[in-house]
Amino acid sequence: MADSDGKLLGVVILTRHGDRAGFYQDPDTYEATSTVITPLGTQQEIQLGRLLRSMYLNASSPLNIATMNDTIVDQTQIHVRADAGGELGVIYDSAVALLQGLFPATANYFTDLANGTKIVGALEGYQSVEPTNDVSLEGYTSCGPFNDATTAFYNSSEFMQMKNASAAFLSMLPQFLDGRPADLENMASHLSDCIYDFMNVQSIHNEQFAKALPPTFLAQALTLASWHEYGVFTSPQLDGIGNIAGRTILPGILSELASIANASDPLKLAYQSLAYKPFLSLFNMTGVAQANPQLAGLVNYAAAVTLEVRQPTAGGEPVVRFNFKNGTGEDFVQYQLIGSTGDVPISALADHVNSALINSTSQWCTACNNTQDRGCGAIAQAAAQASAAVLAANGGHHQRISPVGAGFLGAGLTLVVVLGMFGVLAFLGLLTIGRGKRAGSTHSKTNSDEKP
Repeated sequence: MADSDGKLLGVVILTRHGDRAGFYQDPDTYEATSTVITPLGTQQEIQLGRLLRSMYLNASSPLNIATMNDTIVDQTQIHVRADAGGELGVIYDSAVALLQGLFPATANYFTDLANGTKIVGALEGYQSVEPTNDVSLEGYTSCGPFNDATTAFYNSSEFMQMKNASAAFLSMLPQFLDGRPADLENMASHLSDCIYDFMNVQSIHNEQFAKALPPTFLAQALTLASWHEYGVFTSPQLDGIGNIAGRTILPGILSELASIANASDPLKLAYQSLAYKPFLSLFNMTGVAQANPQLAGLVNYAAAVTLEVRQPTAGGEPVVRFNFKNGTGEDFVQYQLIGSTGDVPISALADHVNSALINSTSQWCTACNNTQDRGCGAIAQAAAQASAAVLAANGGHHQRISPVGAGFLGAGLTLVVVLGMFGVLAFLGLLTIGRGKRAGSTHSKTNSDEKP
């Protein structure tokens, strides 16, 4: 990955969380419960942070971001977001661990007191970079049409064909599943623990299980789980409901890419800590999976995508370079975006996905047919109040209005809703246009399983 194509302006980084304990995940809604990050998971993440530091914050690296402070965290130069739910505190804790590798303790983090005493930060200069919990990274929860699409996938002829083809293998698994049903529907999700997740966690943490499991079984289960999840979290059409995870995460990514490319904006590095689901939609929507079928599936613990923003030597619009590292022990590999043969202008990537993007909470509420959860109830209530106010102003009668008048009325109602709910939505940290709050400012650690 030599920097041979101009100056590196900055980078957007996406990572999956580190190793965690087994968890429970509903096969239709994908809501998760009961899991924690493991010591191995924290080690995977801090090592990934150190690798990213060696790449982007090391003055001797060909990928060094020269204008970024590589010693003390400059809050204006970094933006961090973490999935607000997904796999509970695992994602938040992974982000914190990675950031300690990216910005390690330093004696340069100190202050001088009035009495002449020099005080170095706790733990020999520990630096706090708190991620902002962000539910836009989990657009698939509380989304009725997504749940319906998942059910439809389970009932499809394609699913039935795979179920029949895998029946012999699945019939050999019950002895290894501790009572879990060996059905294809449960391969990657189930109320009583998914098949692949159970096998994977046990293979890592249970020596007796790892020795008893036949050598090919885990890889076979991974193949089926990857097929299962790619079928759930993607759609052939860009604006398909299966791509909901990508459609909600991409607006933030594009905003961060644009900010890094803007010479007057101080942002240099943006980091998002995720579950595996958005990776599937993102790979599908950007054409990476279609060109590289091996990426059409689950990503490993501590997997990472880097979207490098570069200024071409010949001038012109800044471009994006896509690199992916599928977990520990792997190297970053460059892949081509949207069928290109090289780096892609930011505007070209934006134009490719723009029609499918969900840029606001109200758009998400409409796409997910939700009038109650994640701020949708407040929006619906404000809209109803605005409509009632208009009706009352007309003496309780509906008036026929022209299409032009309807346009102005719609705009007026929208303004009422936006003004009425702005504070609520800002507090909830819901989908926004732009970067939102800067990470690194003072935030208390919130319960990442809290439902908006």
